[in-house]
Amino acid sequence: MPELPEIESYIRALETRVVGFDIEAIRVASFSLLRTFDPPIEATFGASVTGLHRIGKRISIDLSNDLHLVIHLMVAGRLKWTADPKPIPKRGGLVSFDFSSGSLLLTEAGTKRRASLSVLRTEELRTADPGGIEVADASLEEFAAALLTNRHTLKRALTDARYLSGIGGAFADEILHAARLSPTQMNTNLSEEQVETLFDATKTVLQEWTDRRVSETGDGFPTKVTAFHPDMAVHGKFGEPCPVCAAPVQRIVAGARETNYCAGCQTGGKILADRSLSRLLKDDWPKTLDEL
Repeated sequence: MPELPEIESYIRALETRVVGFDIEAIRVASFSLLRTFDPPIEATFGASVTGLHRIGKRISIDLSNDLHLVIHLMVAGRLKWTADPKPIPKRGGLVSFDFSSGSLLLTEAGTKRRASLSVLRTEELRTADPGGIEVADASLEEFAAALLTNRHTLKRALTDARYLSGIGGAFADEILHAARLSPTQMNTNLSEEQVETLFDATKTVLQEWTDRRVSETGDGFPTKVTAFHPDMAVHGKFGEPCPVCAAPVQRIVAGARETNYCAGCQTGGKILADRSLSRLLKDDWPKTLDEL
């Protein structure tokens, strides 16, 4: 799922391409994409784009007639920019936003259709906001209050969009590695010092990766939006050496979700139990780096 850094890179690229230009048409190929019917999609035709902003992991295209096109890419949604309107691909093509400056195509890989498009009035924008705070703008006290609202593991607490905005599984892994904290540690067990360390790591990782994504794109348009990046420390790096201590990166798999971590940096050498594999291996499951 595109997270805060990727969404910001999309917005930066779109600003120079659509702000100040008119919407000529919106061609919807998959009507399951639309999550609203009032106002109708046609109400946006002819309006000019006044700005863009991020709502958590959503993109809002703000229009001159007090309407907003709110796009949620979910897991597999991606955006593509073309100078001229093109036919929507039959495979994966969902909608094309045709501006006087070019066309923005929304596609979604796979067969599950989770991406969404909503047309909202300004007073309705709050319905698209899960409610999480923006860590970049938050104080340490605000971050601590959001992090500790409910008793959860740190991985789950960081990715709960109701309390912290824009963080998904990939950057939660990177943040916890930078903070040298276990993904399965309970948030209620953190010391004040650890909360501050996690706060600093969250701000730093999100800002550094936003800058990196924007820099990589330059004047172009983001084309390689993925949860995996060769320069990430642990996410997607199972079995590879940790860039800090060289211990092999470990993982926990639960359903379709994966958590990556370094046992050397984050768990004091302890190998965390995987719900499925550790039960299968039982006594053969390594519990420490030494046993591994």
